[in-house]
Amino acid sequence: MVLAGIAVVGLAAGCSREPSGVDAARDAGAARAPIVTISADQAVSPVPPWRPPAVEVTQANAGELKTRAETALAAGRLFGSADDAIPLYLALRRHAPDDAAVQAGFARALAQLLAKGDTALAALDRDPLSLRRAHEIAAVVRAIAPADPAAGEYLARLDQADQAQEANRLGEEALNAGRIGEDGSRDGALAYFRQALQLRPDDVRAGQGMAAAESALIRRAEVAADRDDYAGAARWLDVAAPLRPQLGTVEDARAQITMQRLARVGALRDQGLAALSREDGIDEARRHLATLLRIAPAANPAAAELRERIDLATHYGLFRPRQAFTDAMKSGGRGPQLVVIPHGAFRMGAGESEAGASDAERPARNIRFDRGLAMSRNEITVGEFRRFMAASKHRARSSRRGYSTAYDERSGNLVRRGNVDWQSDYAGHPAADDLPVVHVSAKDAMAYANWLSEQTGQRYRLPSEAEFEYALRAGNAGRFPWGDDAPPARAGNFTGGLDASPSGRRWRNAFVGYGDGAWGPARVGSYVANAYGLHDLAGNVSEWVADCWHDNYRRAPRDGAAWLNPGCRSRVIRGGSWASSPAQTRSSWRLGNDADTTSARVGFRVVREI
Repeated sequence: MVLAGIAVVGLAAGCSREPSGVDAARDAGAARAPIVTISADQAVSPVPPWRPPAVEVTQANAGELKTRAETALAAGRLFGSADDAIPLYLALRRHAPDDAAVQAGFARALAQLLAKGDTALAALDRDPLSLRRAHEIAAVVRAIAPADPAAGEYLARLDQADQAQEANRLGEEALNAGRIGEDGSRDGALAYFRQALQLRPDDVRAGQGMAAAESALIRRAEVAADRDDYAGAARWLDVAAPLRPQLGTVEDARAQITMQRLARVGALRDQGLAALSREDGIDEARRHLATLLRIAPAANPAAAELRERIDLATHYGLFRPRQAFTDAMKSGGRGPQLVVIPHGAFRMGAGESEAGASDAERPARNIRFDRGLAMSRNEITVGEFRRFMAASKHRARSSRRGYSTAYDERSGNLVRRGNVDWQSDYAGHPAADDLPVVHVSAKDAMAYANWLSEQTGQRYRLPSEAEFEYALRAGNAGRFPWGDDAPPARAGNFTGGLDASPSGRRWRNAFVGYGDGAWGPARVGSYVANAYGLHDLAGNVSEWVADCWHDNYRRAPRDGAAWLNPGCRSRVIRGGSWASSPAQTRSSWRLGNDADTTSARVGFRVVREI
């Protein structure tokens, strides 16, 4: 038998729990049940049967004993010695069984004894020794009035108290063994404490046991949360919630774990973002994202933010698609404006039935770019190329050769003309700085890109054919970059039926009904940008790309890289120009030319790897 006064360590209400950093070597990091201890004086030693002290009653002393019995009863001295009320009345009853005064005194003594027993039972929750007193009284009751109804009711109440104490003891043992009984098992602590409360609804010891069980469940929830198992934490708290709902302990713990969860989610997001700022940090960021996705509440914005940033870092480094930027140069100032092209896939080349296409544009094939790149928004201008020429020792091909191919207004043809170089416009006159540079060779264009790389510390180069066509189409699979029909207004500088030269010449082969207001190249950026934010890919001037010329795509790279051969002399030109026929303005059109060729129709732009 166990007394009611117990010491409960680790209760949820107002008691400290073990810190979250539990030594993993102890209990493998599992949640420990609160330890319930029983002090040495809480055990009820066996109470022997009560035997009344011997009292000798004679005719001479009977009156005196009655008086002594009444005095003891009045003083509350019931059974401790031969001079107490019950031993005296028992002796007097044997001496004079019909004495009404003696019978009445005995009845009063029994009633007072039962009242003391009930007082001891009522003190069970605050006085550990009261249960023993109740048992001592029960021993007297069994000896003097085993058949009395009131005595039987008292003994029944004592038996309920004993059963409750036994249930509490078993509950404490189960709790200390970690058997909380959250699954409804009958040998779990919860079942025993509930049994005690059924027997004694206000049993403090059982209430303390329920508090300890609640605390153990909350601790399990905390350990689960420390392991990022927030679903498990919620399950433990749901089990604990009905135990003492009026106190709100579980809801407080739930709020704390919710805050811990949100803090953990925020920390994972921050760790992932920090990893992305380091070289080769994407894999680490993905690990943080995997954990974040597992533990984050539904629709939490941190997961979406980190996933987006990882996607951007994977495909764009530190940039975003369609972002415009420039790089600083060592010599001062900034390089050409660049636009980040989205990663994606397209079908490169002409279909079998495409009008105006040649075998050089086939076979069509699918190309995927897993990483974006930055491309100059406009063709490189005369002013940008001038800076390169002034800062480097490069000698442009047209300058060394002393001539280039320029437009002759009188004949309406492109002709060789002396003293024409990169500083000249399409007709051989001095060029404005905002015009696209022409009269440059493929080697001149590559030299400019190499100079930009040296100046900025980034890798600049000419675009590959696949990159150029991907950027030119900008998601449009039609014959032309804008579709299959005539170009829309302000789409670019093409050969339009409405265009006229300074002397009134007209194109013999042009887009009917289209006019762009220019004859010869226009200043860069004069027309509407495409869907990627790039200008003049299909018009203004054709452009050198990095690839060597090949007659078809049969063995071309599948990854969109430039197709190069050591020492190749012929390079590829892509994109229509101010003087290109409609067929040469198609998205898949390509031309091979000597890398040293210079012309009033050909310029270039650059890409920068990100």
